[in-house]
Amino acid sequence: MPTSELTKMKKKIIDEIGNFKESHRFEHDVFYQAVEEVLLSIAPLLVADKRYNINAIVRRLAVPDRIIKFKVEWMDDNQNIQVNTGYRVQFNNTLGPYKGGLRFHPTVNEGILKFLGFEQIFKNALTGLPIGGAKGGSNFDPKGKSDFEVMKFCSSFMRELHKYIGPRMDVPAGDIGVGGREIGYLFGEYKKITSTFDGVLTGKPNFFGGSLMRPQATGYGVVYFTETMLEVEGKETLAGKICAVSGAGNVALYTIEKLIELGAIPVTCTDSKGTIYDARGVDIELLQDLKFNRRASLEEYVKVHPEAQYIPVSEYPKGGHAVWNIECHAAFPCATQNELTEVDAKNLVKNGCVSVSEGANMPSTPEAIEVFLKHKLCFAPAKAANAGGVAVSNFEMGQNAAMQRWTFEEVDNRLKETMQYICHSVADTAKEYGVEGNYVDGANISAFKKIADAMIAEGI
Repeated sequence: MPTSELTKMKKKIIDEIGNFKESHRFEHDVFYQAVEEVLLSIAPLLVADKRYNINAIVRRLAVPDRIIKFKVEWMDDNQNIQVNTGYRVQFNNTLGPYKGGLRFHPTVNEGILKFLGFEQIFKNALTGLPIGGAKGGSNFDPKGKSDFEVMKFCSSFMRELHKYIGPRMDVPAGDIGVGGREIGYLFGEYKKITSTFDGVLTGKPNFFGGSLMRPQATGYGVVYFTETMLEVEGKETLAGKICAVSGAGNVALYTIEKLIELGAIPVTCTDSKGTIYDARGVDIELLQDLKFNRRASLEEYVKVHPEAQYIPVSEYPKGGHAVWNIECHAAFPCATQNELTEVDAKNLVKNGCVSVSEGANMPSTPEAIEVFLKHKLCFAPAKAANAGGVAVSNFEMGQNAAMQRWTFEEVDNRLKETMQYICHSVADTAKEYGVEGNYVDGANISAFKKIADAMIAEGI
């Protein structure tokens, strides 16, 4: 492919992104960042196949089908009326029903949900499963609320949301702040309103038709993807290797659990206050007790294991994070978006890191990704590496539709096969378009092609 033609296409894309930003008033930098990353990646495809420009796929895909915004009124334990804002961003349903999580967190706004929904389209397409992309949530914070208050909020939230969802229309799942408790309350209210037992939510408790292994899915999946990527790229396996993991939620803790199961040595875990570094390998049972049962700070870890090191946020390196300043073979950012900076990336390279796999949504900044690609690290972007959660959510939809329940082992095997399929598909696409080893471009091109071809086939 002529370099000049590719350069012209990238310039055209940058101009078009600028026009999007102006005409649609992008509300949040991370949305703009996500759109730019994807569209620049697919430049080789746009040069090779003129159909995508003729059908204006780029412009059509960057704007959600609809954004639903609503008021959520509920009463707290002190009999005071509270008001929050609820959202559902239904981005694209070309390949199947809208699918994506609900996030309850004070930082939730329209812009961040547009970013998450846009990424979800591509992530879901990569699985090869029939699902579209969406995201939703509220600025409600379940932390510090009683079960009764959470139930009252969820009931009020669902009274509005139920109008826009359904098993063949839009199937939400959980996300930050929305676990089994919240999904149970949401599903209960949906049943009261509709008098149906539909598989309209995934991540449900097992007795409501939830799939086994859903909490573990994203963490296990990112490890399965990494295993396959290292094999494809001819690198050493994870067994016996030091691994660094950030975060302290489901994704991080189940990533650690699966790494230990495979013989790796994860030595870190982080939360909003600091980082635990345990050179012998972290105690996963203690971590799960602290975070799942007691919801305590990681500071408690060193009370049980005084030989471990607790590094508070105040002692982090300037412009970086302590967790990425530790020697490791593989890194797994599993906390939040833009948590891994250029400073962190350079430290990982300096310390001999071989692979970085994103468990969170877009946790690496664009500058960090440039460092990884420049130094030829095996870099697995979120939309490919953390697709395990939505894959198992789709398995749950299938089980609900057939009124069946699969065993833990069956779900685990299907998850592993799906992550291996995604990895090989991304690697093969990168090779086909002249960017071999670049899993960012490979993932974006592979996903875009699936969605765009279907959009062209269905017309406008």
